[in-house]
Amino acid sequence: MPMFSTLEGKFMSHDRAATETWGERAEATLAAAGHKRGGARRAVVELLDDQECALTAVEIEDALREVGKGKGERRRVSRASIYRILDELEGLRLVQRVETGQAMVRYERVNEHDEHHHHLVCDDCGVVMPFSDKALESAIETLSERVPLKVSEHEIVLHGSCQDCAL
Repeated sequence: MPMFSTLEGKFMSHDRAATETWGERAEATLAAAGHKRGGARRAVVELLDDQECALTAVEIEDALREVGKGKGERRRVSRASIYRILDELEGLRLVQRVETGQAMVRYERVNEHDEHHHHLVCDDCGVVMPFSDKALESAIETLSERVPLKVSEHEIVLHGSCQDCAL
């Protein structure tokens, strides 16, 4: 049995244990902050709501152009609008930036109901995969008791070659 788990797939659906989805919480938070409803924002929020891991603005733009499964054609949203929407979501702490050491910043939703995860980055093909490891979390918690810093959050990014590229 592996000591860590990975979540496969680039754009994955997500089962939720809580009754309120991240998308519903995001829309409510945006409305409470005075942001007007809009089709572009709704499309970005719906896409992010279905994600398990971080995406770049370009990946969001590409995914919104693809035909959604059972949802008809997704709305085309300009990259400038995507960045504006991501800035709004980040300002409200609904998404966070994930630095993977690649040329572009990635964004993923902040959801207190999701299991905390880190990222594996293939330096050959660029794929980013989430992983979680209870032993790693325990080691970080133990370390945080020994360092002169109250650790509020952490992010681990491991680089290497994925199974496909390592062949």
